Amino acid sequence: MSESMHIVCPQCDAINRIPAVRLGEGPKCGKCHQPLFNGHPMDLTASSFQQHIRHNDIPLLVDFWAPWCGPCKMMAPQFAQAASQLEPKVRLAKVNTEVEQMLGAQFAIRSIPTLVLFQHGREVARQSGAMGAPDILRWTLSHR
Repeated sequence: MSESMHIVCPQCDAINRIPAVRLGEGPKCGKCHQPLFNGHPMDLTASSFQQHIRHNDIPLLVDFWAPWCGPCKMMAPQFAQAASQLEPKVRLAKVNTEVEQMLGAQFAIRSIPTLVLFQHGREVARQSGAMGAPDILRWTLSHR
């Protein structure tokens, strides 16, 4: 019997149960029928954050950023490149701390960009400062 995993849809936030062996086969959401993985970071809001943190069985890497931040803008394409290489083993997401100030405060984000890696609802690693895609990959995989 195959182990199944819970994956939250990046489109509609529905929780899907997917056999672990099928994660790399382009699974689609049972509710909205959109791909569960598209190789791009998703945007999280205060309303969707907890759903993704608590109900994804894969790690969630969150980039806390702001639109006025130069290093954040420089890192954005690197983070997107990392998403294309880390999914479906890790979900990548972005939180705009200007819009979602309560999330920034809740996680004591003091400088941006800050990457926070969550596993099963808990923070397992944190890194501040802009990084290139190879460094994001190496850092993420070293903490999984």
